[in-house]
Amino acid sequence: MDDIRLSLLKQITNPKGDLYHALKKSDDSFNGFGEAYFTTVNFDEIKGWKKHTKMILNLIVPVGAVKFVIFNDETGEFKDITLSQSNYQRLTVPSGLWVAFKGVSNELNLVLNIANIEHDPSESENCLLEEIKYEW
Repeated sequence: MDDIRLSLLKQITNPKGDLYHALKKSDDSFNGFGEAYFTTVNFDEIKGWKKHTKMILNLIVPVGAVKFVIFNDETGEFKDITLSQSNYQRLTVPSGLWVAFKGVSNELNLVLNIANIEHDPSESENCLLEEIKYEW
């Protein structure tokens, strides 16, 4: 769990539309580039649990609010963080940890993942929400 990183991200206000930084090659948490994708999560819905064996996640929430929960099945330890425009950070999650996330805003909740490798269904595991006991 010590390898989980939160990185403050720059927001630049502009009267024509704001700019939100995500990840630069010069950032300490940059581990290469495989793919980037957006996913949405509806209010009060939970996506997960998923554990990657190789992929490193870089999770950013530019719109809405999303609660991320990370679980280490070796230690039984949980870590949770809610990201949003008002808590604009990048959450870097190393491989080997379970991740689930919940839509907190009743508006659009948008997550960007900048992954170090391309998606490969053979390098991840999934389990049902009730298999990992967490009080959402």
